[in-house]
This record gives sequence, C-alpha cells and structure tokens, in this order.
Amino acid sequence: MLSFLCFLIFLTPLCMISELWWLIGSLLFFISFIYLFFFPYFFCWSGLGYVFGCDLISYGLILLSLWICVLMILASESIFRLGYFSGLFLFVVIVLTIMLYCTFSSISLLSFYIFFESSLIPTLFLILGWGYQPERVQAGIYLLFYTLLASLPLLVGILFVYNSLGSLCLFMLCEGKFLAGSLFYVCMIFAFLVKMPMFMVHLWLPSAHVEAPVSGSMILAGILLKLGGYGLLRVFPFLFKFGFSFSFIWVSLSLVGGLFVSLFCMRQTDLKSLIAYSSVAHMSMVIGGIMTMSYWGVCSSFALMVAHGLCSSGLFCLSNITYERFGSRSLLVNSGLINLMPSMTMWWFLLSACNMAAPPSLNLLGEIGLLSGLISWSWCLMFVLIFLSFFSAAYTLYMYSYSQHGVIYSGLYSCSLGYLREFLLLFLHWLPLNLVILSVDVAVFWV
Repeated sequence: MLSFLCFLIFLTPLCMISELWWLIGSLLFFISFIYLFFFPYFFCWSGLGYVFGCDLISYGLILLSLWICVLMILASESIFRLGYFSGLFLFVVIVLTIMLYCTFSSISLLSFYIFFESSLIPTLFLILGWGYQPERVQAGIYLLFYTLLASLPLLVGILFVYNSLGSLCLFMLCEGKFLAGSLFYVCMIFAFLVKMPMFMVHLWLPSAHVEAPVSGSMILAGILLKLGGYGLLRVFPFLFKFGFSFSFIWVSLSLVGGLFVSLFCMRQTDLKSLIAYSSVAHMSMVIGGIMTMSYWGVCSSFALMVAHGLCSSGLFCLSNITYERFGSRSLLVNSGLINLMPSMTMWWFLLSACNMAAPPSLNLLGEIGLLSGLISWSWCLMFVLIFLSFFSAAYTLYMYSYSQHGVIYSGLYSCSLGYLREFLLLFLHWLPLNLVILSVDVAVFWV
C-alpha cells in the first residue's frame, strides 16, 4: 500500500510544470491499471502496514478514487487550454487523490478521521479557485461548516473508544467490550449521515455542485459522498445494539426524504442542480440499506455506491460539455440538443438509462439488492420504494427528453459535435459501469 502512496507523492512536484499535463494523466491511468492486480482474493485485510491496509470495501473505493481523479484531469482540458493556473490545478487534484487514498486505506479510526477531514481542503480550493459564479464562496462555506460541525462529535466519540478499549484498529474493534449510550451512537454516525448526505442535512450539496467546476462536481458526486457510506460500514461492527434499536428512524427518514427529493428533481430547470438532487435520492436508498444491517443491504449499498459514483460523474461531464458550448445549464436554453449535438445524444441516453437502473448497468444490481433487503426488513417500505423507483425513472426521463427533444432555442444556430477527448471521457465512465456486472461476486462480496 505504501508503494502506491509514494508513487502519488512523487507526482506532486511534476504538477507545477503545466506542460506535463498529459504525462501526469498517463501516469495516473497506469497506476489505476496496476492497482487492478492488487485485488484481495481472500476477502480479508491485505497489504497491512503500520497505518495502511486494504480489504474488499477499501479496494473498490480506492480504485474508484483513482479512476475518477484521472477522469477529472481529462474533463478539465479547458483549464489547460486557457492556462488558468493549470499547474496549481493539477497539484490540488493529486493532493486530493492522496487524501482519498489514505482515507480508504486507513486501519486506524483516528487516521481515518484526519484524512476524512483533510479531503475537504482540496475540494474547497477546487470550488473557490475554479468555480463559476461569485456565489461559490457561500457554497464553499456551506460545505465547510456543515461537514466540520457534524464531524466534531465524531472526534469526541473516537477518543472515547480509545479511552475505553485502548485501541483504534478497525479490525480489532467489536461490540460489547465497552458501555456506551445512545449519545455516543449519534456522535459516531452523524458526521457520515451529513456527508452522504441524508435528507434535512443535504442543503450543502446542491449549492456546492452548482458552483463547482466540472472536476469539483465529479469528485463530490463520485467519491466524497461515498466517504459517508464507507464510514458507516466501518463503525457499525461495534454499534450493533444501538443500530437495531434506532435504525427504523434513519431508514424511514432517508426513504421518505428520498421521495421528496425525487419530487424536487421534477421541477428543476438547472441541469447540474437536477443531477445533484438525484444524487441525494440515490444516497437515501444506500443509507436505508446500510441501516438495515442485513447482508443484502450492506452488499447492495456498496454496489450502488460504486455505480452511482461512475454514473453521476458521467452525467456531470455531459452537463459541462453542453455548458462549454452554450454558456448555460438551463434546460430552457439547452432543449432540442439532438439537432445541435447529435453525436452526444447517444451518451445522454446511455448514462440516463444507467441512472434509472436499466440493465445491464451496475445500478440495476445495487437497486434490486436494496429493494430485496429493505422489503425483507419491513414490508411496509414497499409503498415508499414503489414511488421512489417510479420518480427516479420519471425525473431521468424528464432530464433526457427535455434536453434532447423539443424546440431549439432561437439564439443558437450552429451545429456542434463532440471532441475525441469527450467521447473517450464518457466511454471511460460508461464501460466500467456496465462491465463490472459481469463479475457480480466482486461487486457484492458473494463468495
């Protein structure tokens, strides 16, 4: 594990030479390919060191982090072309990659917390430095204060665990060795629920997405939302008793909130805002699956997290491609794109189909497993899940049909096709999303 970390650290001085943009992207592609061969075949911790290690959950999310960070560089060609502090941008992306790698490979709760919080800083720089509107300062403050204020109780909870057990090693912590109350339970999980984000504490996400550049939106949707799910999977082994007592609160709140957010999506006119709210709706199902603490729920939540990271990141790339052409993200301006950008309509269709969990995407596998896990936990959830699945397809169809069909905005006259770089970018989102389902045992831990 340390060898990969050293390689990433080696890339940081190269970032300040903006002419090496292509070299850094190629090296990150190479390290992603090499990491494929480090799969933990025995479904246990491997590559253990003093601070870092890797199991199956860590492996999937580290590989996703490396992949999304490579595609961030590929999507941000305009920064390099315009010379808008491109060296500094590369440096921020590499630092963010290092922080995410350390977060997912930490075997100590304290080091996980430190890197979990540190990943906020490069993301904030991306939003403030390369965002679009002046409101990006307010969006950055929203992001910072929501997550930092919710994370402070987590630090107190981690110190309490160390005081009680004398260890913070993830695979040595188990339930029943120390007495803790419901306040401790809330302290340990609230930071992760805000990060997911759960309904009612989700307001930082749409504003951060709308103001962020395409790279910021990709890393927010692709990886940073998964930090919350990863944290919940890590702390629940020693919170079983409280989890079974209080899980009905979180399951009902997240699923009903996901239904409301799906209705919000139906009235959005901003493409990025619509995709951001759809992320909240998908993450509500992930929270519900994790909180059931069943085998189906946990495994399917992991599959949907990986699938959503690829699918949502690809949709943000598509919205940025249209924004670069037309200077607007409004659905009113971007209607009838099939006449202006016919070659992009296929990618809109493919990624929209994945977003509504059409086969053979990994989203389908995750959502079927979550539906099974949640309904077996309580059959009453069937009524909420019916509407949640229906509106999930409805707002995706609304986004696709409204943007691709209809009357063309009269201010646009030119026909614009995509570049090879953009086709490659979208293909590299779509291919793993539909290829991983061929190896289901890796996606949902079936041995």
